[in-house]
Amino acid sequence: QVQLVESGGGLVQAGDSLRLSCAASGRTLSTYRMSWFRQVSGKEREFVVGLTTTGNGFYYVDSVKGRFTASRDSAKNTLYLQMNSLKPEDTAVYSCAASPLAYLDYDPRAYTFWGQGTQVTVSS
Repeated sequence: QVQLVESGGGLVQAGDSLRLSCAASGRTLSTYRMSWFRQVSGKEREFVVGLTTTGNGFYYVDSVKGRFTASRDSAKNTLYLQMNSLKPEDTAVYSCAASPLAYLDYDPRAYTFWGQGTQVTVSS
């Protein structure tokens, strides 16, 4: 199995940037379908971005397209999420997740392993 640890969250102002990291240990990230989710207290977990089924890129939810960029560093076994032009509605706990499926799934129930999450708060 894989262990995931997120970092990089914080309190920023609208328009600022943050880069989240998801460090993996135990297994290589390439073994899994990786995605980022976010959750606001009292609401369901929301898919943000995930590695496409072909594995040659990332698929983004419409609300973050053009502002967020996911990437991975195989040498560091780490997944990243660069978030630019942050908005107050981006405020949430962000978590990375690993799925054993061979295709991208937006449903959090498809993901077996989760990090503890990192809080992102964007003030207006």
